[in-house]
Amino acid sequence: MRIAIAGGGLGGLTLARILHQHGIGAVVYEREASRSARSQGGSLDLHPESGQQALAAAGLAGRFRSEARPEGEEHRILDPAGRTLVHHTPQPGSFAGRPEIDRSALRDLLLDSLPRDAVAWQHRLVAATPRPAGGFGLTFDGGRSADCDVLIGADGARSVVRSLLTDAKLSYVATLVELSIGDADRRHPDLADLVGPGNLWCVGVNQILAAQRLGDGSIRVGISLRAEDRHMDTYRSKRALLDMFDGWNPSLTALIEAGDNPSPRRIEAMPTGTRWAHQPGITLIGDAAHLMPPVGEGANQAMLDAAELAAELAANPAGPDAAIRTYEEAMFVRTHPIAEMSARIQAMMLSPTAADDIVRFFTPRPAEPAPAG
Repeated sequence: MRIAIAGGGLGGLTLARILHQHGIGAVVYEREASRSARSQGGSLDLHPESGQQALAAAGLAGRFRSEARPEGEEHRILDPAGRTLVHHTPQPGSFAGRPEIDRSALRDLLLDSLPRDAVAWQHRLVAATPRPAGGFGLTFDGGRSADCDVLIGADGARSVVRSLLTDAKLSYVATLVELSIGDADRRHPDLADLVGPGNLWCVGVNQILAAQRLGDGSIRVGISLRAEDRHMDTYRSKRALLDMFDGWNPSLTALIEAGDNPSPRRIEAMPTGTRWAHQPGITLIGDAAHLMPPVGEGANQAMLDAAELAAELAANPAGPDAAIRTYEEAMFVRTHPIAEMSARIQAMMLSPTAADDIVRFFTPRPAEPAPAG
């Protein structure tokens, strides 16, 4: 059984690792030229019931603990005047919650766990064609080709493999602009203190200015804005970005002033509840299957998809179609409410009443009194 995994992100690599552990070979076809070809973004929190569970299935829980930062769970939410609305401090050294890990560190951890030939770099899939006898012929940018018996699309938001299963259209839900502040403790100690070891959200009306500390001491700044018809180049100007936060406390907008290389992108999502009719020898995981707004579930669900699909394939190596069908049915049921929740949180965070709504969301509710008698 020749398994091709399109996409070497966290989901695709987790899948390849767990299959490899079960003695099932798979090739990951990745469009990037090497593991260091581009920045992998900020850090993410791995949830015990999804991302951490997948790493345990991959035999990498110990290595994860050595790389993760429990202190990164610290989370402060401020208003535009700089007043603290919420301040969550994790228990020191505890891995019981959702410790942070840099995306690049997690990807390296997964890559290092695979045989050297498991990833085919510089292979951007451009077409997959069903073969008469089953399986698929794959065509890559530059004219290279390969065959497989099972094709798994882990190729993200703009998945090529998805188009073989569903014509679901993406919707534009927000704009995200990212900037980077290097060597923050030395160059900008005031901003390092403001952000702390974890995450900072400054919540205004229809806009959020956020920042997170990475493992190398840098700060990643994120500006979230409502979906608008402006050209993306508008957001490459720091002057234009600062104008959008006119009237905010200067100690907060200093995050924008200190940031380098504003990089804007549209945030898109698939319709919640997207399903497709099962087809032999092909399926999707992660953003290719259920692209959600980036509110903390995307990577976790991608890795759990990988763990569950790998478990089904390992349990039924002679019948991959039955394994895929079982995986898909369970995945559809699991991810639907998570996608709905992610859409609600995304809308709440960029609403006129976001600050009040988010404080309510993060404030523990008092326990219901026990019924008398």
